[in-house]
Amino acid sequence: MSADVPATDDPVVAALREACEGEVTGAAPISELTTLKVGGPARVHVDAMRDDDLVAVGRVCAEHDLPWLIVGRGSNLLVADAGWHGIAVSLGRGFRGYEVDGELVTAGAAEPLPSLAVKLANEGFRGFAWAAAVPGSLGGGVRMNAGAHGGEMADHLVEAELFRLSSGSRETWPAANLGLRYRHSDLPSDAVVVAATLRLARGETEEVRAEISEIKQWRRDHQPINEPNCGSVFTNPEGDSAGRLIEAVGGKELRIGGAGVSALHANFIVTTPTATAADVRSLIRTLRQRVADESGIVLRPEVQMVGDFDDEGLEVRAPDGAADGRGG
Repeated sequence: MSADVPATDDPVVAALREACEGEVTGAAPISELTTLKVGGPARVHVDAMRDDDLVAVGRVCAEHDLPWLIVGRGSNLLVADAGWHGIAVSLGRGFRGYEVDGELVTAGAAEPLPSLAVKLANEGFRGFAWAAAVPGSLGGGVRMNAGAHGGEMADHLVEAELFRLSSGSRETWPAANLGLRYRHSDLPSDAVVVAATLRLARGETEEVRAEISEIKQWRRDHQPINEPNCGSVFTNPEGDSAGRLIEAVGGKELRIGGAGVSALHANFIVTTPTATAADVRSLIRTLRQRVADESGIVLRPEVQMVGDFDDEGLEVRAPDGAADGRGG
């Protein structure tokens, strides 16, 4: 059964509505769940409020042989125009909040990183101001080892609480077991980050607030925060910058359909209301090819792409001796 099955006729929707406390939506438009504002519908979207909702998602996926997709805040996600034929999951307000115990902070995975950075500054912690520049959630930040302005999640993470959709159980993993590296982790595909514990140093609240203000101003000046985008499109190659490489090959002049390279930062793709996911993906491939042709470096996408794309893929014709861009 496809993503466009009427919700009233879909047994998957019915089963999830019976079992979940959170809202269950059939044929849910993915474009409303991602920061790029493109993509087709998910067969079902679940706004999970508690572990029991995740238990139901795992069970229904197994019973109906469906894949799952953890959306988070949708800030690094590109979903195909054909949509997602499985169950898309967001963590709702039941997975928010935080507790402080000395220099340890345990927070729910649905906490947005920018607001968590401000809250922790108000609690008198320093070192986490960089998170004000990352438009994702704490859970997504753990999975992708998010970072900015010289800091990253691995600098602070003590342990993560994972909900395993395949077994319906919670597990606590120490940070050393997560395989955290540049914009990547080794978390299993069925693991949903539901909480994380951070170790942070104490500092002067006003100094940290000032640092956050500077970071926010830098974003306003250098990133297209008022246009739909997915954050950094590519990871930075070792010793270089994806934005610099793209700008060097005239990338800022490129536009395909309703998608174009940002005039503020070449490692950002922005969309208009007419854009499609295919436009974005085609632009990503074109940028990779141009950079590979000119520099011999094959950029690696940071944005996660899901669903069936009716195209030739992202492969590029790399010159002899081309180097892979760093990243996962």
